[in-house]
Amino acid sequence: MAPRFALVLAFLFLSALPMAVRAEDPAVGPTDAAAIRSVISDQLGAFLRDDQTAAFADASPTIQEIFHDPETFMQMVRSAYQPVYRSNSVEFRELGMVEGRLVQRVYMVGPDGVAVLADYEMQRQPDGTWRINGCSIERAPDQGV
Repeated sequence: MAPRFALVLAFLFLSALPMAVRAEDPAVGPTDAAAIRSVISDQLGAFLRDDQTAAFADASPTIQEIFHDPETFMQMVRSAYQPVYRSNSVEFRELGMVEGRLVQRVYMVGPDGVAVLADYEMQRQPDGTWRINGCSIERAPDQGV
């Protein structure tokens, strides 16, 4: 159990590193951008249905290796990513390169009504499909009128 917990902490630490998405560095075309939004949407839908197998399938091989199985992955998401696990509202924002990684920024509102920005690191697979290679969340700045 201790090694698995250490891996989870390492993943959470790495995914919490600051990411400043720069929209001026588009790394993919409109077809890839749509595919990326689709993968993220699919995973969010799987979370809402508590379909751990489908949610785990949208994760990259690296993430799958870290968490080993859908159940462990889902436990981590439930405990550390409530706004992602049970988002009430989702709005896709910028897609761009951050420190050599392709990141899709998503604005979402969690079950507690608190808005967050989720930065999804995306990874193209050898077959050309996209998978989620990590996610970091931070509270969204107030956007009052």
